Amino acid sequence: MPKELITPEANQVAFREYQSGPLGPGQIRVRSIYAAAKHGTEMAFYKGYGLPRGGYDSTYHLFRAEKPAFHYPAPLGNTCVGEVIEVGPQVTGVKAGETVFRYGSFREEHIWPADVQKLPEGVPWQAAVCLDPADFALGAVRDGHVRIGDAVAVFGMGAIGLLVIQFARLAGAHPVIAIDPLPIRRQAALECGADIVLDPRACDAGLEIKERTGKRGADVCIEYSGTPQALQAALRGVAYLGTVVAGAAPGVWSGGLDLGAEAHMNRPRIIFSRACSEPNPEYPNWNEERIFDVAWRLLASGAVQSVPIVQPIVAFADLVEEYPKIATQPDTNIKLGVHFA
Repeated sequence: MPKELITPEANQVAFREYQSGPLGPGQIRVRSIYAAAKHGTEMAFYKGYGLPRGGYDSTYHLFRAEKPAFHYPAPLGNTCVGEVIEVGPQVTGVKAGETVFRYGSFREEHIWPADVQKLPEGVPWQAAVCLDPADFALGAVRDGHVRIGDAVAVFGMGAIGLLVIQFARLAGAHPVIAIDPLPIRRQAALECGADIVLDPRACDAGLEIKERTGKRGADVCIEYSGTPQALQAALRGVAYLGTVVAGAAPGVWSGGLDLGAEAHMNRPRIIFSRACSEPNPEYPNWNEERIFDVAWRLLASGAVQSVPIVQPIVAFADLVEEYPKIATQPDTNIKLGVHFA
């Protein structure tokens, strides 16, 4: 039987066998070739820090402690690229042998509806697994109204932050400043086109942003590290009446955020960005489907790089040892990629 990677409870990973049944109408069977994790979201249930706030009540638009946030065991993995090996009844437009991709966990075989995306010849598989973070990155750049000539500071050089760097450059921003404490991520930021990279452990990032922008500060700061220290540095480094985009979805913070200092004096707009929340702020002209379309065009054309983002790439068989390193050895990871034998 095929296997999948799960977290049976917080801070644990394991392989589990599962049944891959017959295909129904409109379904296809896909043998996995590559896949990738989604670090921010998956850490909420791998580490368990998403549990205390409870589940989201979409009627009241709030979290309820009595409503479960999620259930263990939970699957791990975000997007999968694979080969179609069987098509079910009433399937048109997809045939065996084609390479396709879709949201999917770390499993050796998937049964998917036939509304998958095809990976064009010559497009790296990393582009497919970067489409999900590109959705949120492009949404954040649009929510921040980044314009030609704007100084933009981006906090957190995970997959989303590295894509924000590239979308901001395409929008005409200069300089684009990347802030991250991990060398592997600062190097990737340079490969993705950042003009300046800063180590917030080695400098006062907010002050340094002001120094690098003629004392004005960044017109737009986009925060994707999920730490109170980074948001505080963004508030410190943003220009007067500038914009801070809070894109990360962290756990509960215990402190470190001072809203009575620079935030009070400089009066920035603070925007919470989430591309998958509909209606989009620019509805009806924009929705998530349009964001996906634009992001995929830029990824598939090579206008936006994906290969430097997917690091490391490990074998599926090694995931029990490699997956926990997202949490325990973050200096070795940007976006965990997987290849299947």
